[in-house]
Amino acid sequence: MRIIGLMSGTSADGIDAALCEIEGQPPQLQAKILATLTLDYQPDQRQRILDACHPSTGHVDTLCCLNFDLGEWFAEAVHQLMAQAGLTPADIDLIASHGQTVWHQVGDDGHVSATLQIGEASVIAERTGITTLHNFRPRDVTAGGQGAPLTGYADWLLLRHPEHWRAVQNIGGMGNVTFLPPLWDEKSLPLAFDTGPGNALIDIATTVLTDGVQTYDRDGALAAKGQIDEGWLAELMTHSYFERRPPKTTGRELFGSTMAYQLATEGQEKRGLNLPDILATLTALTASSIADAYRRFAPHPPAEVILGGGGQHNRTLVAYLQNFMPNTKILRHEDIGLSSDFKEALVFAILAYETWHNRPGNLPALTGASHPAILGQITPGRNYATLVQRTWGAL
Repeated sequence: MRIIGLMSGTSADGIDAALCEIEGQPPQLQAKILATLTLDYQPDQRQRILDACHPSTGHVDTLCCLNFDLGEWFAEAVHQLMAQAGLTPADIDLIASHGQTVWHQVGDDGHVSATLQIGEASVIAERTGITTLHNFRPRDVTAGGQGAPLTGYADWLLLRHPEHWRAVQNIGGMGNVTFLPPLWDEKSLPLAFDTGPGNALIDIATTVLTDGVQTYDRDGALAAKGQIDEGWLAELMTHSYFERRPPKTTGRELFGSTMAYQLATEGQEKRGLNLPDILATLTALTASSIADAYRRFAPHPPAEVILGGGGQHNRTLVAYLQNFMPNTKILRHEDIGLSSDFKEALVFAILAYETWHNRPGNLPALTGASHPAILGQITPGRNYATLVQRTWGAL
């Protein structure tokens, strides 16, 4: 099947669209990316998304309008990708839309009671004519899981090494990891959870401290000029989230605007640090929290870490991570034949493929759910009847 996966992460920098070709079924499922496109958000669009993620600005009327507008933006990404690939809607079987997470309700005990991703699928299906699968996370939550990280299921299918343990580390707005046993190990289970902040604190602090001139630290260039405040970093690493045992998830509700503003103020006014020193310390926080999570919770020390997400472009962050994990090989998805930037779009294309074929898209060992569940919802497009007939025949 040809499926377009759509991903807009917690960094809220744009929509990643990947045209994927998927066939077979687990454990012999095969997936590859045929074409990709990123539709960057304009500054006002990004600000609307960030405002929607905060209780003081995410009002019901603005959420309602943003839900439909995101659907339009996702549909535009689909049209641009098809045009780039020389295809029409008749050439595409499904769209898989992750949507935009605006809230992930995690209790003090780590239990997830609700999650909300917006980006109206009816708009996507109407504008493209293509059947759209969406809203993947809530079913796992209602089955007792964290609703994340769902990328772990695709990692389990595609990325296990024949001989040694791997960690697949995504660094988006938040960081999440999947620990994968080698193929020969038929007894060990994978483990996945959110490691803590990824780019979110760095991005927001950069925006605040440069008065909006820069919205992120490109390549980690600013942090590279600074010095880590080791005492401050040690204090930040005492955050209770890092001690909580998996399965666990987090988001901007914890490591977002409120914390970033507080840290920017503390760094300047209480610690007398300049911009590079503050960013160096916050970048080190992301790297240190990842390494600390591995030391605390990895079922087995990984021989390799495979990086994905926007954070893998931050050279300073990657260098810090290597320093914190000197005996571990740090790779990118490109080193094993996948796209770092579009891996998550591929993941949701795979989840849509599994849902369409009436198969679960979660692993309880990864999310903490009580049972495997078929994920998501289906909004029929104009190709729906033809697709059902081709897939299932006469019902």
